[in-house]
Amino acid sequence: MRRVSSAMHIETIRRRQGDKVYTYHLLRQTYREGGKVKHRTLANLSHLPEAVLELVRRALRGEPVAPVPQTVKIRQSRQHGAVAAVVGTIRQLGLDQVLYSRSADWVRLALAVVVMRILRPSSKLGGTLWWTTTTLPQLLRLPHNGEDVNDVYRAMDELLARQAAIEAKLARRHLTPNAMVLYDLTSVYLEGKTCPLARFGYNRDKKRGKKQFCVGLLTNDEGCPVAVEVFPGDVGDPETLRAQIARVRARFGIEYVVFVGDRGMIVKARLSDLEAVGFGWITALRAPEIQKLRDEGFFQPGLFDRRDLAEIADPERPGERLVVCYNPLVAEERRQKREALLLATERELAKIEARVRRRRRKPLTADEIGVAVGKVLRRWKVGKHFQLEIRDGHFAFRRKEASIAREAELDGFYVLRTNVPADRMEPAKVQATYKSLRALEQNFRTMKSALDLRPVYHRLEDRVRAHAFLCMLALYVRWHMERALEPLLAEDPRQSFEGLMMQLETLQRHTVEVAGQEIQMLGEPEPLHQRIFQLLGVPLA
Repeated sequence: MRRVSSAMHIETIRRRQGDKVYTYHLLRQTYREGGKVKHRTLANLSHLPEAVLELVRRALRGEPVAPVPQTVKIRQSRQHGAVAAVVGTIRQLGLDQVLYSRSADWVRLALAVVVMRILRPSSKLGGTLWWTTTTLPQLLRLPHNGEDVNDVYRAMDELLARQAAIEAKLARRHLTPNAMVLYDLTSVYLEGKTCPLARFGYNRDKKRGKKQFCVGLLTNDEGCPVAVEVFPGDVGDPETLRAQIARVRARFGIEYVVFVGDRGMIVKARLSDLEAVGFGWITALRAPEIQKLRDEGFFQPGLFDRRDLAEIADPERPGERLVVCYNPLVAEERRQKREALLLATERELAKIEARVRRRRRKPLTADEIGVAVGKVLRRWKVGKHFQLEIRDGHFAFRRKEASIAREAELDGFYVLRTNVPADRMEPAKVQATYKSLRALEQNFRTMKSALDLRPVYHRLEDRVRAHAFLCMLALYVRWHMERALEPLLAEDPRQSFEGLMMQLETLQRHTVEVAGQEIQMLGEPEPLHQRIFQLLGVPLA
């Protein structure tokens, strides 16, 4: 446990080198850690005149000095804590070396954009305005303090040119032989219509009338981002998988991996692509396929009252293993949701039934009734569970109890399919690996919301690709920070990563003028600040 004293003092250090003696005056703070007294240097005051040093010594001892406005002035205050935490994590991860082995202005500017996306996501122009209010230009030694947004665009172009090499380095770190690879696709809408990638397609953001592009994210089985690729907005999930197969084999040089994807990603056509290169895969069956297995007697739902996992075989799928999984919590959730949808549909159908009965002088035709009923069924999507009677001037409905009971039997069930042999992966591991797709879904939520991947205003295709790559690199840094801060987040359920970074923003670095001489001083860190830096393993400086 570290206990920090508020007392500070000036320590004078003299060192002899040959015939010369060098004198240093350091502003230091004393603290106790593990029963030992230690010192932390807050500032180097060696450049101050002796008279000013004496003035500071007297002030630290509590002796009266001249009025503060005449001797000490705070010239500038810059937010330091949050940017120092992120920059420190970047250096700890060696991400600067991953981007480029040599020091270069474009590397520092690209890292500045990564920090901006984590702490204050905005446009590139907005980022250059924000980081001048922080110590980021000094921490990263940005050229011209990073105020020229055109420098940022040039850095994006350099970064995109090195994307393949950077992703190969990340793959060597986080993908091992026989690795598990998670892959999924999402859509991102754009503002504007001139980008060549902008197409109309299946919009996962529910933004009607907006063109989009698609982003494929590749991670390891823990959800650590490794690679990202941008596709036109009208591409389907399975079409992008072939590119990822080639990337893993050719670019990353990995001989065997297991691809994990949802039902829409790994379809029959892509299974042959995976098997052609000797890769494994894990995916899930669709609902009609599960019903067929039940009807043909390959598994009995009633047997899962006492266990939640079983492996079965289907003669129609040679060389595959099927793992039947049952989750009672999901079963209850689906039961409640279905009942709510049925009740909502019944309420709307009852209104139509009453309207039909009231229309005696000019009865509604069967077509008019059908149009009204169709709108209701399309809204709640449980029309298969209702028996309808429609004719001119007449409408009646009732539930299909047998259909509802038949569907309810499979509540909570899902069936996984894989070609990975049992000696490589037991059924419980197959289930756990498929569940890890939730980490990928969380990554997409973080990229879209917290890191501001969307909306995109870039018009050039390469800038869109560079923007997506920058967001992936920001996700990479944030992913490691969140894992390091897990103990702190677990202690207080109210806390979040964003909340901790906001707390760090209160830690500032001040430029103080003392008797005409300027010195840099860090504000007094709070216990929470110290705990965050300790968990991150980053020095507080």
